[in-house]
Amino acid sequence: MKLLYFLFCMLWPASSATSNISTTKYNSIYSFGDSLADTGNFLLSGTPPFSVIGDLPYGETFFQRATGRCSNGRLIVDFFAEAYGLPYLPPYLAIKDGLKYENGVNYAVAGATALDAKFYQNKKLGHVLWTNSSLGVRLGWFNKFKSKICTTKQECDKHFKKSLFLVGEIGGNDYNYPLFGGASPKEVEALVPLVLAKIISTTGMLIEEGAVELVIPGNLPIGCLPAYLTVFLTPERKAYDKNGCLKAHNSFAKYHNNQLKSALRKLRRKYPQAKIMYADFYNAAKQYVHTPLHHGFTNRVLVACCGGGGPFNFNSTASCGNTGSKACTNPSAYANWDGIHLTEAAYGVIAKGLIHGPFTSPPMH
Repeated sequence: MKLLYFLFCMLWPASSATSNISTTKYNSIYSFGDSLADTGNFLLSGTPPFSVIGDLPYGETFFQRATGRCSNGRLIVDFFAEAYGLPYLPPYLAIKDGLKYENGVNYAVAGATALDAKFYQNKKLGHVLWTNSSLGVRLGWFNKFKSKICTTKQECDKHFKKSLFLVGEIGGNDYNYPLFGGASPKEVEALVPLVLAKIISTTGMLIEEGAVELVIPGNLPIGCLPAYLTVFLTPERKAYDKNGCLKAHNSFAKYHNNQLKSALRKLRRKYPQAKIMYADFYNAAKQYVHTPLHHGFTNRVLVACCGGGGPFNFNSTASCGNTGSKACTNPSAYANWDGIHLTEAAYGVIAKGLIHGPFTSPPMH
C-alpha cells in the first residue's frame, strides 16, 4: 500500500529556472493534472490512507513547509505562474465562497487518472485507485467553479481568452496502476487509445467552454525513474540504454507521446481558432539525463534524494517521509526527489525548456 500511495502522490538553480516574461500574456492559469501538478487537492480530499506529503521533508526547499506538493519545492505549474507574474494556483478544494480567484485554479490531484475509476474496478487492472478524481470529475469541478468568474458566454470567452490551460500531465497513473500491478508495457498499450480519447475529448470540451491557449503534456521517461528502476530491476544488460534507463518502459512512454501528438494534430484541424500546444516532457527531462552536470546535477540523476536505501535509494518499505527514510542535504544536486517525483530543480529545467526552449510545439513564444 505504501508503494502505491507513494507512486501516485505521481538545472539552473530553481529560482532562476523561469524569468518573468510577461505580466499580461495570461491573466490566469487552469491546471488539470496529477501529482506532477497537484498543489494540495489530494490532501484536502480527505481520502489519503497516509499523508507523508503533508509533512516535511516534502516542501522543505522553497516553501519550508509541506503544501501537498509531491516534491521538495515548486512544480512546473508553479514556475509557469512565476513566469507570467501570477500567484501560485490555489487547489480547487481550498476554494472558499465569497473570494475571487481571477488568476486561476488548480484541479490537479495526485493519483488521478484520465479514465474513470470504475473502468479500472471493472477491468480489475492493477490495484485499488487512491482517488476517483478522473478527468471527468475535474471537468465537473471546472464547470461548477466557472459560475464564480463569469455568468455569460461573452464574459467567459473574454476571461478564458487570456487564460492558459494546462491539460496534464495526465495519463501516467492510468499506466502506473497496471504496470506496478504486474502488466507488461506491451499489455498496457491497449489502454493508450482509451486514455488519449479522454484527454482529447476533455481538451475539446475546454475549447468549447472558451479556452484558446492550451498545453497538453506527454509522459516523462518513466524508465529513468528510481521507482521503476527498482521494481523492474533485472540483470539483463540489454534491458537498459546507455544512460541506465529501462528501454521497454521508455519505449512505452514514447509510444503514448507519439500517439498523443498524432491525436493533437487532428484536434487542431477541428479547432483552428485554438492554439493547442504539445509539451514534450519526455525530451525536456531527457536533457538532464544525458548531460546532468550541465544542468547542475552533481549526484546520479537516477537516484532519489529522499528514500530508504537500495541502488536507487528507493525502498517501498521506507519511502520518503516514512520511518527509515532520509532526505539528502542538497536536493538541487538531484533530479529525482522521492523515486517517482522530481526535485524542484528538475521541474525548473523542464519548465524553462517548455516556456523558453524548444520543447513546446507550437512554441509558447
